[in-house]
Amino acid sequence: MKLPCDEAVIGTGGVEVPCEAKAGPWILAATILGSSMAFIDSTVVNVALPAIQASFQATVVDVQWVVESYGLFLGALILVGGSLGDLFGRRLIFLVGVAIFAVASLACGIASNIHQLIIARSIQGLGAALLVPGSLTIISTSFDEKSRGHAIGTWSGFTAITTAVGPVLGGWLVEHASWRWAFFINLPIAAAVMAISLRRIPDSRSTMTARIDWVGALFATLALGGLVNGLLDSVNLGWGNPLVLGSLMIGFGCLIAFVFVEAHVTSPMVPLTLFESGSFSGANLLTLFLYAAIGIYFFLFPLNLIQVQGYSATAAGAAVLPLIVLMFLLSRWAGGLVARYGPRGPLTIGPLTAAVGFVLFAFPSVGNSYWKSFFPALVALGFGLTVTVAPLTTVVMNSVDRERVGTASGINNAVARVAGVLAIAVLGIVMVNAFASRLNYRLAQLSLPPGVLRALQADEIKLAGLEVPAGLNPSTKAAIKESIGEAFVFGFRIVMLICAGFSLASAAVAWLMIPKDG
Repeated sequence: MKLPCDEAVIGTGGVEVPCEAKAGPWILAATILGSSMAFIDSTVVNVALPAIQASFQATVVDVQWVVESYGLFLGALILVGGSLGDLFGRRLIFLVGVAIFAVASLACGIASNIHQLIIARSIQGLGAALLVPGSLTIISTSFDEKSRGHAIGTWSGFTAITTAVGPVLGGWLVEHASWRWAFFINLPIAAAVMAISLRRIPDSRSTMTARIDWVGALFATLALGGLVNGLLDSVNLGWGNPLVLGSLMIGFGCLIAFVFVEAHVTSPMVPLTLFESGSFSGANLLTLFLYAAIGIYFFLFPLNLIQVQGYSATAAGAAVLPLIVLMFLLSRWAGGLVARYGPRGPLTIGPLTAAVGFVLFAFPSVGNSYWKSFFPALVALGFGLTVTVAPLTTVVMNSVDRERVGTASGINNAVARVAGVLAIAVLGIVMVNAFASRLNYRLAQLSLPPGVLRALQADEIKLAGLEVPAGLNPSTKAAIKESIGEAFVFGFRIVMLICAGFSLASAAVAWLMIPKDG
């Protein structure tokens, strides 16, 4: 899922090392492939989660950490990654990010347990925090204004294609090879990016003296890590556990310290003065709500399709294509909405339409037809996001001074990533509790032996990955499997309705905080 201000980063920069005409295609190839690694990895991993859970007999908390560990470091450090490129050279930091991402991908692919995989995913997030802003700023600083528009269009088009192909390719690899190949596929891509970059990309760095806000980055990482760890551990340990309370206290404490640091350091990674603009604050609050809904949706939907609805991994990857294709085909049209109608209208109508999509996702039960159930919901959600993303980028760019647009765009992208991380942690708790409550209700009606009932209840945290105990007759097994699927759908419906509420909140923010004329 492309984030709202990716093109904004590219479109707002002066040429520092103009590329030769023959080098332009090579620069685009390297930056497109580099960005695509990060884009593909986030979508492919979601499709691979059921296979990973089955391979390691993991709980849903373990599976959440596979996603969260990557997003946590990427969201907390992406602004630092951009600053490092300005200071030490954009090509150098881009290449370091690609190398770290490749090594971490190899470590993910050969992980022998879920904990090794989570650690490797954390390192992947660190690599992505270096390569993602690097790929965007390399385009920004290598093309002049005359050719930059074409470069942005090429980059945007190809990354949209790779985002669409990623889930299908990943699903095919999971189904016909192994989930490990969802990570191994990054290795040849990284090798090509490094070879092209070393030979064809000129290095550049900021003409202004940059300072890295290491203290702010540390507090941001500790704040996000503490909050996520406390929320996820609460499912296993309970809210009163000292480890849970300690993690949450550390998280909130570091969040307060982060705000204090950003208000007083000379070169903050998040200049708080930007939030004095009502449009900028509104755009980021809208982003927080909407991308929280998107984050938990992309986490749970593949689990629903594969573990409950019986889709293959390939079919699950292909299932989201209508949403991605719709965004790709209509993105240029959506970009002109602000000039014609102003930003408030599209930023209100878009989230409202997305809310309709989330409500439609709450209707299907187990075994419904894709075309009658999920397809209409995907079309509504895709149209809503299409109407929202381009105007949101425009509002962010227009809400601050020209020289601060790059920082504002980076902050908005970071907000989108952090929103997804927090949503998976918070709404994951809602999902587990709803699943457990509904499953216990259904199991109580089956008159199961006490030992079987205890075994099922002990593993409820696996959600739809819960395995039926051996030794039961076929009819009882079928009844338990049906109860597990129905319990998952029950929880999924609740979460989708909450996502609809988040989308409505985004629409309300747009109506109240975004000026009609921008």
